[in-house]
Amino acid sequence: MFTRLIALPLAALALTAVPAAAASVSCSATPAQIRTLAEAKGGEDAAKALKLVATGEKLCAADAKFEAGKKFSAAAKLLGTELAALSAPVAQ
Repeated sequence: MFTRLIALPLAALALTAVPAAAASVSCSATPAQIRTLAEAKGGEDAAKALKLVATGEKLCAADAKFEAGKKFSAAAKLLGTELAALSAPVAQ
């Protein structure tokens, strides 16, 4: 009984620790957005970001969307932004 009392809050904590940005990745739009940002920035960090994007696309092809989101997020951070900022709609 005691293990159930501990396991339930731990399971709930694990579910809330999942980054929302990684869960809401578009395997078609996100890589294009990061590539555009990388081309504008240039340099070594942009090259690293493009490698992460290529890995993320392979993960998308393997139906590992969550893992791809992690790669896309890391690429966005290398370029000085957050993944959520890339997918946010632009106000006009």
